[in-house]
Amino acid sequence: MHAYWSDWYTGWGWFLWFGVMMLLFSSAGNWGYTYRVHRIHRSQPRKEAIDILNERYARGEITGDEYGHMRATITANA
Repeated sequence: MHAYWSDWYTGWGWFLWFGVMMLLFSSAGNWGYTYRVHRIHRSQPRKEAIDILNERYARGEITGDEYGHMRATITANA
């Protein structure tokens, strides 16, 4: 038997190496995806509840009475 053609290269041995390569590629792809997603979300500033409330009031989505009630609730819980 030739030294190069051992059981790893004939029969089902190639299937093992195919599986190892697929595992490596999928792991690298998963790492790349999660790295990009976390980088995008980390760069965006978080909005506080009072900031969102101020934006809604400025757009006219809520009235002055609703704004005052919600602001009192937010500041009481903070």
